[in-house]
Amino acid sequence: MKSFKRNFFTFLLIITSFSAGFAVSDFVKNFSAKSNIRGLINFYNFNGENVSDDSSLNSIWSVLNNGKSSIDDRADFSVFWDAWNMIENKYTTEPLDYQNMVYGAVSGMVDSLEDPYTIFFTPQDLTIFEQDLKGSFSGIGAEIGFRDKLLTIIAPLKDSPAEKAGIIAGDKILKVDDREIISVSIDEAVSLIRGEQGTVVKLLISRENVDKLMEINVTRDIIKINTVEWEGKIDNIVYIKISQFSEKTSNEFDNQIDDILLMEPSGIIVDLRNNPGGYVSTLENIASKFLKKGDVIFVEDFGKKQKSHLSNGSRKFGDIPIVVLINEGSASASEIFAGALRDNNGSTLIGKQTFGKGLVQEMQNLKDGSALKITVARWLTPNGHDINKNGIDPDIEIEFTQEDYENEKDPQLDRAIEFLSEQKKN
Repeated sequence: MKSFKRNFFTFLLIITSFSAGFAVSDFVKNFSAKSNIRGLINFYNFNGENVSDDSSLNSIWSVLNNGKSSIDDRADFSVFWDAWNMIENKYTTEPLDYQNMVYGAVSGMVDSLEDPYTIFFTPQDLTIFEQDLKGSFSGIGAEIGFRDKLLTIIAPLKDSPAEKAGIIAGDKILKVDDREIISVSIDEAVSLIRGEQGTVVKLLISRENVDKLMEINVTRDIIKINTVEWEGKIDNIVYIKISQFSEKTSNEFDNQIDDILLMEPSGIIVDLRNNPGGYVSTLENIASKFLKKGDVIFVEDFGKKQKSHLSNGSRKFGDIPIVVLINEGSASASEIFAGALRDNNGSTLIGKQTFGKGLVQEMQNLKDGSALKITVARWLTPNGHDINKNGIDPDIEIEFTQEDYENEKDPQLDRAIEFLSEQKKN
């Protein structure tokens, strides 16, 4: 045993000398492309002593793997390395792209969680994702997500190619250019739907209450998003449309507050219909314009603990009555906003039940420019309502039909104006 300990520390010194240029984990990974950990240990042989028993192996693994107690207590990693070695030694059809193999392995691990919102981004995928949040890209202009395992239009963006082609929130995408959309990730679907400006993508759509499948051709274009727009309505009612909570939305909103207040509004309509969400920091900044200091905007539920996010209390709009418009395309941050205003201010929600995306993701950047977006918590409204898969129900439910859309009518907005006008009279 003394001989084993002496040689074990010799082994670690050898590993340490390698780690001067790169991390121990990198060495193990690169070496294991030829063998596995057990083979590595037996390669040094420790003066012929038998060290392949689990206790010896796990002692070495504990040092190499940041104190983890065992290779086998959670998963048998030898299966991975066996498969890697078989591919490396036997696969001959095409030259191997080792980095792609690593990305594929990480993607498979993430897919096994069966959570459509936990996503691995290659560097290229991450660039596309960041373009979305900055508000400029080439595509059809629609937010997509999974509902009941079907790729679903959460919301077409205002004046986007998708909206102009007649795509609406809730549409299910079954095919993209004759390719069936089955068991694909969000980023794969996005890459299929996007393309160069002026090119056409063909979507096979299933729509609720429509018997036949619909084939819709959409001409891709550069999508530049103005995320905040407003206008005055009758009776000094101000209508504010927020299309998403993007990187630039806070500044856009802040730049228009003074002009809105100059109208001395009797009521405000905040339209979050087809708003797919965005940055939490943006949501917090804008929600604080409507809430008192210390009001809970939302609660993050981590399972064993909770964290309340509080308003900074700028409350620019005081006690002005607020109506929030919501529909099936209102998701994530827009659902939090609607819940915060209702729970704290008693604001009235008008429209249809929201999408129900109430999971919190945290972005973790990896060293090669790739990233993981990981679900870490659930979002709850200030009164404790779990948004995920439940959505938020309106106080006044109003339909918006395809016929309304085609005739350029908006019964939900009309009802909001009517509601605030009645409030003014009372």
